[in-house]
Amino acid sequence: MSAPSGGIRHAGIDRLFHWVTAAAVLILLCTAFLPIAGLHFSWVGIHWITGIVLIVAVAFHLLRSLFWQSLRSMWIGSGDFRSGAPSGKYSLAQKLMHHVLGLAVLTAVVTGALMLAKVDTPWWHRNPYWLSAGTWGVVYVLHGLAALAAVTLVMIHIYFSLLPEKRAFLRAMLRGHE
Repeated sequence: MSAPSGGIRHAGIDRLFHWVTAAAVLILLCTAFLPIAGLHFSWVGIHWITGIVLIVAVAFHLLRSLFWQSLRSMWIGSGDFRSGAPSGKYSLAQKLMHHVLGLAVLTAVVTGALMLAKVDTPWWHRNPYWLSAGTWGVVYVLHGLAALAAVTLVMIHIYFSLLPEKRAFLRAMLRGHE
C-alpha cells in the first residue's frame, strides 16, 4: 500500500505522539539494557521518569483513539485478507505491527507502573512489600519479555521504515503527508 498522494496522512498531534513514544521507548530500552551490557551509569532515575512519560503518552493515545478517532482504521477485518487493494488507511502488516507492539508496550507500561512502587520518588516512598515475592517475579518476567519483544519490534519497525518503497510512510510521519 502506498501513502495517499496529496492530503494529510498523519495529523500533527499523531506525529508528536509517535515521536514522543519512540523517544521514550528508545530511552527505556537503552537504560534497561546498556547496564546489562556493561555500560554503568546512573540509569534508575532516567528510566522511571521516562517510564512515566511513556505512561502518559499511552494513556493519551488510548483516550484519543477511543473518543476522537475511528477504531475501525486499526481493526483487522476480512477485507485485510483479500488480495488486491488494501482495506482502509493501513495495510494488514501495519495493523499487525501496531497491535503486537501495542501489546508489548502496554504490558511494559502496566508492569512498569507496578514496579514504580519499588522506587523512591519525590511523590511517594518505595514499598517493595506491596506485592508478594511471587507476584513481583511474574511482574519482572512480564516486564522483561515485553522489553525483549519491544527491542525486536522496534528493529523491525525501523528497518521497514527505511526501505525505499516505504519512504512515503516515513515522510508522512515526519511531515504529515508524502
